[in-house]
Amino acid sequence: MSANGRVRKTWMGYRRPDGQVGARNHLLLLSGTLYANCVVDRLNDMILGTVAITHPLGRCQVAPDLRLTRRTLSGHGLNPNCGGVIVIDHHRETGCTAEDLAHDIAKSGKPVEVINIRESGGAIEATGKGMRMALEMQRKISGQVREEVPVSELIYGLNCGTSDTTSGISSNKAVGICSDMVIDQGGRSILAETTEMLGGEQVLAGRAATKEIADRIWFITKRMEERALASGEDIRGSQPTGDNILGGLSSIEEKSLGAIQKAGTKTIVGVVDYADAIGKQSGLWIMDTPGHGGESITGIAAAGSQILTFSTGGGHTINHPLMVTIRLSGNRTSFEKMKDTMEVDVSDIFQGTSIEEAGLRLYNELLTTASGMLTKCEILKENNAFAIHRIGISI
Repeated sequence: MSANGRVRKTWMGYRRPDGQVGARNHLLLLSGTLYANCVVDRLNDMILGTVAITHPLGRCQVAPDLRLTRRTLSGHGLNPNCGGVIVIDHHRETGCTAEDLAHDIAKSGKPVEVINIRESGGAIEATGKGMRMALEMQRKISGQVREEVPVSELIYGLNCGTSDTTSGISSNKAVGICSDMVIDQGGRSILAETTEMLGGEQVLAGRAATKEIADRIWFITKRMEERALASGEDIRGSQPTGDNILGGLSSIEEKSLGAIQKAGTKTIVGVVDYADAIGKQSGLWIMDTPGHGGESITGIAAAGSQILTFSTGGGHTINHPLMVTIRLSGNRTSFEKMKDTMEVDVSDIFQGTSIEEAGLRLYNELLTTASGMLTKCEILKENNAFAIHRIGISI
């Protein structure tokens, strides 16, 4: 609530040409392939206000994986947190060229340019070209100012990691309250991590808006378990993870029932594949992602989420380079040990603070951060969580 006791209904963001609203106004330097990473990193070091996205993919992938890589990279260029994009490629990979990515991103109406290292005459010439291009684009987008927008413009990402016995009864509960508040204001939330729905899928399916959505929830959880079994191992051999077990979680079912508390109480209005854009309908959306934190939140960012809360029992440094990432914990010891990379402590739930009050505190943190307050990991440049999910083998 605000000082006068009412729930905040607006935040301050950057309105984009396609109507989306950004919580940040970054110039995105987007690598098309592994072999463009060095030029991207060099430009990021030289130009103020840029965010670099680099990765090891973009070549020698089976067709479904290459399509997924393109969708993920294009989704980041389309994310409203960037005001302009420069795509950098080393040569040309059919199906995921810099031109392909720029074509996808240009639909948003934001400025987008392409640099090809080979066609530029090599890395030094490409770097010089990139500096001039970034100089002009940064001047152009830096003049944009924030404006007041309704909470309905927010896409709120939900994720957790290094969970322990406090997670499902404190921090994840607070996230669920916060998600409900965003949706009550007409916003949208995205719940991911399909592996952490196993054992709780019946609860989620019971909240689906339609039978088709419920069937889809059952399908993605079954497919995730079958994919793990196809590797020759039961998923229960790696979930819960070692840090979860150290935190007191005994089974995947116990972990899942705690993890889905992030989903709050609202109706599930859709299920999408990894890195797919969600629909316009207000409500809770599910994205089919693995439990791996980097891959999961990368998929959420590709869907257009401006901001995410990462609930953690044991403590975490995770931070997506483009999507603002707020970390919270209900474990006081973990918060104290990791307080230089965590924002919100809800451990007072165990001293009598209500879940509702903790959720409201997180909601206010969410809107204040979306409006421009930097997270600790943003200040520290801890951009350590970009990882594209893979389907098949390298070829």
